[in-house]
Amino acid sequence: MPTPTNRTPVRVARGTYSNLNSSVADIQEGEVCYATDQNKLYVKEGSALVSTQAAAVDLSGYAQDSDIGSSIQAFDADTAKTDTAQTFTAAQRGDITELSGTSFTLDLNASNNFKLSPSGTFTVALSNLATAAEGQTGSIFIVYAGTESGSFPTTMKFVGGATGITLTSTAGAVDRIDYIVMNSTTVTCNVTANYVA
Repeated sequence: MPTPTNRTPVRVARGTYSNLNSSVADIQEGEVCYATDQNKLYVKEGSALVSTQAAAVDLSGYAQDSDIGSSIQAFDADTAKTDTAQTFTAAQRGDITELSGTSFTLDLNASNNFKLSPSGTFTVALSNLATAAEGQTGSIFIVYAGTESGSFPTTMKFVGGATGITLTSTAGAVDRIDYIVMNSTTVTCNVTANYVA
C-alpha cells in the first residue's frame, strides 16, 4: 500500500552515548534517544539511560552447529542401535577380507569373514581373540590353486579335532569354515568341504 499522506514525523534525540549520557538531565522521563556510535535505542528511566535491546546471550558451553557430526551425532533415522532389538528392511552384509600367501593371521577385530588363497602349505593364526566379542560369527573361505594343505591353532575347535578334518586341497575347489567365538580361548568351527562349480 502507498505511504500515507497524513503522518507525523517522530524525532528522537540523537548523539553519541557519551553526549547523551552527559546531558541526561535534559532528556525527559520515558523519552527515547538514539546513540549513533552504538546503533542502539535508549529510554530514560529515572536518571539513567536504559538500553531497549535484549542482552546478548552467552552461548559458550552450549552445543553449536559445528559440533554436529563431530562431538554430536547427526540425526539419522536409519542408524542402527547396539542396545536394542533391530528389524532390518534391507540386506545387511559383512566384508570379506582377502589374504594370500602361506601364513595367515585372521584379525577378529577387523573382520568377520576371510578369504584365504594359499600359495603352498599354509598356517592359520587368530589375532585379537581375547578382545573379540563372545558370539562373534563368520566364515573362512579357502580357495585352492593346487594341492595346498594347512594347519590351524588349538583355539579353533573342530568336531573330532583339527586332525579329524580333511581339506579338499584340489585346484579350483573351495572349503568353508564357519565359526563362532565361544570365549577368549575357544572358537568352535564347522568345515564344509569341496565346493565346486
